[in-house]
Amino acid sequence: MAAQNKERTEKVTEMATSFGFEQVGEGEKQTRVDEVFHHVADRYDVMNDLMSGGMHRLWKDAFVAWLNPPQGGRVPFKLLDVAGGTGDISFRVVERSRKNAHCTVFDINGSMLGVGKDRAKENGLISNLEFVEGNAEELPFEDNSFDAYTIAYGIRNVPRIDKALSEAYRVLKRGGRFMCLEFSNVDMPLLDKAYDLFSFNAIPAIGDAVTGDREGYEYFVQSIRKFPNKERFKMMVEDAEFQQVSYRNLSGGITAMHSGWKL
Repeated sequence: MAAQNKERTEKVTEMATSFGFEQVGEGEKQTRVDEVFHHVADRYDVMNDLMSGGMHRLWKDAFVAWLNPPQGGRVPFKLLDVAGGTGDISFRVVERSRKNAHCTVFDINGSMLGVGKDRAKENGLISNLEFVEGNAEELPFEDNSFDAYTIAYGIRNVPRIDKALSEAYRVLKRGGRFMCLEFSNVDMPLLDKAYDLFSFNAIPAIGDAVTGDREGYEYFVQSIRKFPNKERFKMMVEDAEFQQVSYRNLSGGITAMHSGWKL
């Protein structure tokens, strides 16, 4: 047990000072990540389609289906969608709840939020959404405020993951649910080799062609490899006091959904 705790502590510390495979100074990671997202915000959704062959849409559908927001009730279902940027998860939650949900789209990057606001207006969902800029490690919300907390493809970009998980626990109501969607370690032989080949070669080249930011997409690929595997991340969620923590693989482990409850 002591060895496992030491390993988790080392992984948390490593993530705080790693920009992909590059080690950076204390506090530098967030600035570097912000620069990437400011640069790619306008083309971010297009790149998601190109990088995943459109599969990210199915993964997000499965994620929101597992969340299963209620479709009615006397008070709206309150979701905090952290690193929600362009709104993909929140839009799905509002639609699946038949507009019974009120979603706070929270992101540290104003450019990403700007794209999300424009998309919300275009899709007639703006009345169910609120857009707030801030840091996942220091949420500007009161304790016990939300029914659910989601973070999709964002937690590996947070320098201090343990702080973000602690904040998620704090702002959730008793009985509230934490859910994370994140790229993970591929569990299927052969698929893992093909996935690595595509990731390290094709994705940076596509990023360069579409956004002009090859380095940014090299970081994206590398950050996936630096992120803790499913079992380690599960233990990190449990360390934040969540209970009934579990995960589900999607597409052979290319991505995974994690769930935990504040009980």
